[in-house]
Amino acid sequence: MSIRLRLTLWYSGILAATILVFGVALYTFLSYKMRTDLRNELVIQAQEVNREIRGFGFLYSLPDLREFKSSGIYMQSISIQGQVKRSSNLNSNLPYSEENINLALQGKGSYQMIQIGQFKLLMYYSPLVLEGSLVGVLQVATQVDDVEQFLNNLNLILILVGLMAIVSAASAGWFLSRKALKPIENVITAANAIEKSADLDKRIDYNGPKDEIGRLTDTINGMLSRIQIMYSELDDAYRAQRRFVSDASHELRTPLTTIRGNVDFLEKMWKALPAIEGRRPDGDLPARPAGEESVELSLEAMHDIASEAERMSRLVNDMLSLARADAGFSMNRETVELKPLVDEVIRRAQFLPRTVEWVIGDLEPLEGAAVSGNKDYLQQLMFILIENAFKYTDEGKVELDALRMGGQVGLRISDTGIGMDKDEIPHIFERFYRADPSRGKKAGTGLGLSIAKWIIDQHGGSIEVKTRKEEGTTFVVWLPLLGSLPSTE
Repeated sequence: MSIRLRLTLWYSGILAATILVFGVALYTFLSYKMRTDLRNELVIQAQEVNREIRGFGFLYSLPDLREFKSSGIYMQSISIQGQVKRSSNLNSNLPYSEENINLALQGKGSYQMIQIGQFKLLMYYSPLVLEGSLVGVLQVATQVDDVEQFLNNLNLILILVGLMAIVSAASAGWFLSRKALKPIENVITAANAIEKSADLDKRIDYNGPKDEIGRLTDTINGMLSRIQIMYSELDDAYRAQRRFVSDASHELRTPLTTIRGNVDFLEKMWKALPAIEGRRPDGDLPARPAGEESVELSLEAMHDIASEAERMSRLVNDMLSLARADAGFSMNRETVELKPLVDEVIRRAQFLPRTVEWVIGDLEPLEGAAVSGNKDYLQQLMFILIENAFKYTDEGKVELDALRMGGQVGLRISDTGIGMDKDEIPHIFERFYRADPSRGKKAGTGLGLSIAKWIIDQHGGSIEVKTRKEEGTTFVVWLPLLGSLPSTE
């Protein structure tokens, strides 16, 4: 059952109940009021007769009813001796009840409903008193057919009007509920369109008041906007993932191709050389090739194999680190003193391949400085930045120094290398991104800065990048301090 039909039925049912209660109350009130008025009128007529009656003993006469302007009133008296007298508008005597006669003789009034032919009468029995003495019983009657007919007509009118009101209200309710629920139908239509076409740009049109339907429409439109944003982000992430897999596959294919080519070369070379002394008993390849040139080529091929294997190992390790980051890996953290850590990095960095001067600047800000972090990952972070500086700086220097600002400590690594364009800075932390085509000539996986950014984020820090084309680049890593460590002296 639809909401529209349920609303119409509820509305019609409530209206029907209201009309029924109102009709019953109105009918009951009018019926009681009119019947009470008739009884009061009979009592008044009886009192008037008792005041106007004239005579002596049983010799009395009933007053003329026209004097009291009482059309439709009939009177009859029964004396104690049993003599019956009736009003001039009666053609025959009225019937009576012995029980009501006895009550009247006892001074108590009573009522009786009687049927005479086609007429229905309400009769009132009252004591008849003449000059203070009870002389008989007075019967005062009136027709109630008009009242009954009026009440029957009223009952019929209430039923017909009630039915017409319910039908009209149901029709109006059906129409109004359709108009009120039209925005919900628009919601359903829009949702179906989105489901079938995946068009998240579609929105629900609503120009009505800001009632419940209006708020619901705004909420759904807002939800669609959020879904569209999330869908776009997921789509971008999916494309980035596919690009990452493609680039990773390309990076892995290169060293594997080199290794396979060198292995094939060694195998062909060894097979082409003549056998020398020292052949194996099974007649397989000789123990080594003859000739210095062959030995030199073999050593060069093996060196290439080892170099490419090492490169592939670094790539796999970098990809494993990023995979852990994507999986929500949380590193173990402890209190790390920065000065000993940086001193160790400086000592080991001097053995890295480089063609420029390695300069150590002011490290005084590191005295007593400590952070909550992981020592191994912090060292990896610094080596990534230092190796990059060495790699892209052909002449000049690479300098390391430290800064302090508020509750943070900064590790600054600056070089005089090839630099970058400023519009490339937002992309340098993307995986496999190379800011300049010339960087592709340098060995590397393109994952170092992505790993560095993840390590910084894990430590609650931030990184600044300042660069100028052909003038150099400066990285500043800011880490939140735990506070000064106590002196060991």
